[in-house]
Amino acid sequence: MLRVAIQMDPLEAVDIESDTTWLMMMTAQSRGHRQWVYDFRTLALEEGRLSCRARPITLRQVRGDHVTFGEEVRLDLGADVDVILMRQDPPFDMAYVTATYLLETVHPHTLVVNDPAEVRSAPEKLLATRFPGLQPPTLISSDPVALVAFHERHGDVVLKPLHGAAGSGVVRLKAGDPNLEALIEIHATGSRDPLVIQKFIPAVEKGDKRIILIDGEPVGAINRIPASGQVRSNLRVGGTAAAVDLTPRDLEICAAIGPTLRARGLLFVGIDVIGDYLTEINVTSPTGAQQLKAFNGVDASALMWDVIEARRAA
Repeated sequence: MLRVAIQMDPLEAVDIESDTTWLMMMTAQSRGHRQWVYDFRTLALEEGRLSCRARPITLRQVRGDHVTFGEEVRLDLGADVDVILMRQDPPFDMAYVTATYLLETVHPHTLVVNDPAEVRSAPEKLLATRFPGLQPPTLISSDPVALVAFHERHGDVVLKPLHGAAGSGVVRLKAGDPNLEALIEIHATGSRDPLVIQKFIPAVEKGDKRIILIDGEPVGAINRIPASGQVRSNLRVGGTAAAVDLTPRDLEICAAIGPTLRARGLLFVGIDVIGDYLTEINVTSPTGAQQLKAFNGVDASALMWDVIEARRAA
């Protein structure tokens, strides 16, 4: 039996039919692991010891009545638990970054999934740039001159915030669109982060593939198809999930990035592939495991726990 603490958004609001963290927790419960949930804002570091306020949980697959909480306790995350799942959703802001610093004080004595230092060092749209030849033409910058020049060179492009998630803030700009500079100004009023501008990939109309990798190995994929006339295919903004097979190009991409993911302790990862191009490597709170299991029976959560259990037993 493992003692597992899950850092996540409120469990009461989880969609038990689609949420990946829910599947992870249900799998852990079925294997007899003891579990608590906690909010990252309750983390407390004192004299080298990291603790949090946490509640033990009992789960059931009943919509609207899916969890029973036990009495809140203070957990010593370096002594009272074996595994921490860092599953809070972005934004990848300074609060998120600070949580990685705090969790780094107990990892790897307490196994944190994914490795908090590597999560901090792998912003999802930046990590993909480490693998030449896999991405479409891409620029990351705050410089309006550079962004406008990229648009002029490549014509049809997609603009998105560097630390955005779930399709938030993604805009398509066709050749000659006059709105880029205004969008840059709007972004700058609320953020000092760079923007990502990327050559538009027409194949997105056929879907944006989410491939799940466990310890660097691809285990399966789902396709996320955008609504008619839309460029965003994320499930949270109206995309539709569909079954899909891994292509030789998908496997080539996974083979190129897999050893790096494994070496960096990024155990549960979801990558985004449009056509023949890698667009993102998602390491914070990747989704898609429930849909993958429903479409082809591959249980990425079970495979993840197999790896975790083997590491804790070593």
